[in-house]
Amino acid sequence: MDNVTDIVDELRWRGVLAQTTDEEALRKALADGPLTLYCGFDPTAKSLHVGHLTQILALRRFQLAGHRPIALVGGATGLIGDPKPSAERALNDVETVQEWVGALRGQLSAFLDFDTPGPTQAVMANNYEWTESVSALSLLRDYGKHFSVNQMLARDTVKSRLDGEGMSYTEFSYVILQSLDFLELYKQYGCTLQIGGSDQWGNITAGLDLIRRMQANQPHGPAHALTQVLLTKADGTKFGKTEGGAVWLDPELTTPYAFYQFWLNSDDRDIARYLRTFSFKPREEIEELERATEERPQARAAQRALAEELTALVHGADQCAAVIAASKALFGQGDLDGLDEATLAAALSELPKAQVSELAPVADLLALVELVPSKSAARRTIKEGGAYLNNAKVTSEEAVPAASDLIHGRWLVLRRGKRNLGAVELV
Repeated sequence: MDNVTDIVDELRWRGVLAQTTDEEALRKALADGPLTLYCGFDPTAKSLHVGHLTQILALRRFQLAGHRPIALVGGATGLIGDPKPSAERALNDVETVQEWVGALRGQLSAFLDFDTPGPTQAVMANNYEWTESVSALSLLRDYGKHFSVNQMLARDTVKSRLDGEGMSYTEFSYVILQSLDFLELYKQYGCTLQIGGSDQWGNITAGLDLIRRMQANQPHGPAHALTQVLLTKADGTKFGKTEGGAVWLDPELTTPYAFYQFWLNSDDRDIARYLRTFSFKPREEIEELERATEERPQARAAQRALAEELTALVHGADQCAAVIAASKALFGQGDLDGLDEATLAAALSELPKAQVSELAPVADLLALVELVPSKSAARRTIKEGGAYLNNAKVTSEEAVPAASDLIHGRWLVLRRGKRNLGAVELV
């Protein structure tokens, strides 16, 4: 991105631009920049997940293009919850939400530059700071009178809920709080752009309307909205979900190894969109990786490149290197004994595994972790040269692991053929 107006074209090329209120006016504001923009993240859990990366990395792109991002963590809106299309959210207590606010702020600081002084220095904000003191009367008199119930009822989420189990007044009022955020950031920081997922269009444009009504002279110029496409998976499942649940940015909830594997295992039908949405590689390199997927999909070059880039970005270069080393070592391309215990344990947690109280013959262990259907099939696999213990070929059908074979004193790694892995833990 060579100048500050390129960001709109960049987002469109990446296929993530969904809607803008007035693209020509937004382009002019960007050209006259630096422009201040914000995106909000509600603390509905102790961590952000990969579904949030679309917006987080959009803020990063704007900052790299010469603009000032505000990362807003919703200490107030997180107590209410943006209405879901399906059912009412469970409310969390104030202490829990504020604890999560701190966790999310720490995660967001890894993506944006909050430290370098200058016109693009990022800002961290918490809407609890200005919402806490708003009384019920003030909310109704000063802000509520600017909202049309007819327009609020016309929003897709509200309509879908009213056709089902209904919606509480608490969630119905969420749009007022988010609109207040845009107004406050407009007044405090001259923030004239809010970005979000395409499902946030109604909330964002409500904020624009509140700014027009309460800041009649618009001292910072007109405000704008920009939404991004919500990612879906080609197989119909929800993006960012695995069999184990959401893919979190917190390494305690989703290990760096599992995070890496999520991207590495991306469907060939999805990887081009993922590259354009998440990668910061040059356009030419992304297009080359797309061609590689079409010509040699089995090599998984695009998946590997994106997995390495995002694991390094989210978890750091050292963790990424450890994960890559573990991934290679599991398939016989590295030293299993050289892996640190935490990384090895994380990698093995993704495999079929069993716990034993004493060491048994390799044939028994192969059957125990279900790499083969039976002990006789295990002995046949060994005889045919297809069984491995810690990457060493097992040559005897009666072989029994020794205590010295235990990695970190507890683990055995079993492999059948090139790709079928299992783990045994001595407890």
